[in-house]
Amino acid sequence: MKDYSTGNIRNIAVVGHGGEGKTTLVEALLFATGTIDRQGRVEDGSTTSDYDPEEIRRGISISASIEPLEYKDVKINLIDVPGYFDFAGEMMGPLSVAEGAIITVGAVSGLNVGAEKAWKQCEKMGVAKMIVINQMDRENANFSKALGTITDKYGTHIAPIEVPIIENGQFTGVVCILENKAFIGEGKNRKEIPIPDSVASDVEAAREQIMEAAAGADDELMEKFFENMELSPEDTMKGIRKGIIEGTVVPVVCLSSLTRVGLVKLLDNIIDLMPSPEGRVMTGVNPKNDEAVERVCKEDQPFSARVFKTLADPYVGKLSLLKVTSGCLTGDTQLYNVNAEKTEKAGSIYIQRGKKQTTTTKVVAGDICALSKLQSVSTGNTLCDVNNPVRFDDIPFPQPCISMAVYAKKAGEEDKVFSGLARLTEEDPTITVSKDPSTTESLLSGLGELHLEVVSRKLASKFGTECLLQDPKIPYRETIRKKLDCEGRHKKQTGGHGQFGHVVIEFRPNDDPTNNDIIFEDAVVGGVVPRNFIPAVEKGLRENAPHGVLAGFPMVGITAKLHFGSYHPVDSSEMAFKTAARLAFKKLIDASPVLLEPIYHVEILIPDEYMGDIMGDINKRRGRIMGMNQVDGQQQVVAEVPQAEMFKYATDLRSMTQARGSFTMAFERYEEVPAADAKKIIENAKKEEDDDE
Repeated sequence: MKDYSTGNIRNIAVVGHGGEGKTTLVEALLFATGTIDRQGRVEDGSTTSDYDPEEIRRGISISASIEPLEYKDVKINLIDVPGYFDFAGEMMGPLSVAEGAIITVGAVSGLNVGAEKAWKQCEKMGVAKMIVINQMDRENANFSKALGTITDKYGTHIAPIEVPIIENGQFTGVVCILENKAFIGEGKNRKEIPIPDSVASDVEAAREQIMEAAAGADDELMEKFFENMELSPEDTMKGIRKGIIEGTVVPVVCLSSLTRVGLVKLLDNIIDLMPSPEGRVMTGVNPKNDEAVERVCKEDQPFSARVFKTLADPYVGKLSLLKVTSGCLTGDTQLYNVNAEKTEKAGSIYIQRGKKQTTTTKVVAGDICALSKLQSVSTGNTLCDVNNPVRFDDIPFPQPCISMAVYAKKAGEEDKVFSGLARLTEEDPTITVSKDPSTTESLLSGLGELHLEVVSRKLASKFGTECLLQDPKIPYRETIRKKLDCEGRHKKQTGGHGQFGHVVIEFRPNDDPTNNDIIFEDAVVGGVVPRNFIPAVEKGLRENAPHGVLAGFPMVGITAKLHFGSYHPVDSSEMAFKTAARLAFKKLIDASPVLLEPIYHVEILIPDEYMGDIMGDINKRRGRIMGMNQVDGQQQVVAEVPQAEMFKYATDLRSMTQARGSFTMAFERYEEVPAADAKKIIENAKKEEDDDE
């Protein structure tokens, strides 16, 4: 691959709903430009983008993949982004380094939620957009209908710059409105023809729509348009380009990735309309003084780069994918990792295409490359010149919303499992592995059930070890509801010294119901329990508190007042008084013990039309609606729900809202479990205890 200047580079993320042909489109573009010799198929597992064994097995994209190609002396870095919502985190890195995005929409299905989410994320991150109505070769493909679904949603933003040519029900070519030319066929068979009469009215309507969109992007053009009700081709192109960069104009094209009709015009449109990285300004902070710093995407600027993805390979090691945001990168460049405050050497530089790497010696501002074995570097880090430090904002990855308990499948492989998971969390920042201090379980968290299943499969295929995923244990607690005096007497006579300890402890609920601690009070008078044995009584209570009297869950929120007892001058010992305290503790079964469960504060964001379903579902989950607010044009439902009812909520919410809903949750407090539910929990806990024995 030859050298390119910053102005001759295009970084384009290919995004949209799952199953709308993104990977096939990228594969077709690689083939059309001669980058690959044969166009692979998703069904055969032979595409350049989907090379991971899990992607081939499932026939879906799981990880973002870089696919550079060359066309008309321009280097186009295509980034194939998964469309399935469990892998939504894979969109964030690419959009943080892309200047443009192709949003794919099916010619049969029209606009759907995946495309809407991609649009919204592009808006947030300031990425220029182009919509491709794909799969025009399919039966029941309808360009006008698909375009209508887009225009209904986004109105005057939309500028259809192409109209399809349909002959005998077959998609054979496109009319390019900006050039006023028509083309049929693909590749070497493509030829220019007069604009067919059958599409003349559609072409005229599209031309008017484009001129209005171009005029709306510039005040001067708006005046010209109102004067003549028309714009020249030059003015139209000027307005369209400006509108695309500013996000006020989104061009729409049509094609078929399988027959490749319309593909060459897409490449032309990427070069002519989508912005290059040249001159793009990235704002960060100087880590030395926290002052704002700008980096302009030019070769003569100090070096800076953003790591947007990490690949974990058990053989090659760690590969860091990065975009040079300013300056140049060579093998001799000293890299300063601002986030870790460590220096690294660039070493070998690779151009990544799918799973293959080719070495290069220099990468200019705006281009994308890969570096291996950067020990301190992780996704989202900023690399820069040590004498001109800058730190860019973190990439806004979505937070995990579902957790499963993770165990090694084979005894003795725990270290192997968790070291493999640690490597996979480097690759995917939306995965976390944590320890629940209440249950001591290790939790694997991600964006959905499919996401976690894929992680477990990757663990097996990449690192040769298997894990088990189970529903996590709920950290139930126990407490008491009434005051009770409990006596504990431990007396044991053996051959030598015996054992004697005797305590009377008043147990009561804490005066402050929000205080879940075990409070110990020493109210002994007259030396009935010697001072040196009182700490042993407290220790005995605290050692037994983790095993409550109902179902073995930790006991919380109680005050224990030691107020009476007796001792033997020879046989009493610390151990005897600890045992006496344990015997007293067991009698809490008569103090109206109850089971407590964790309650979570949940905030759910949904479109208005799903309000009824969501509120009904929250009620079924024993939840309470605390309030409703308008947030960013959506309804926010605020509720409190027991943790036991929320394990699969990410999947259920996605199903109820066609993936348009999202939620966050955080621990709020403990509450008493309803009697009927408590009975089942206690029975299950006792059954598990019997099974363990």
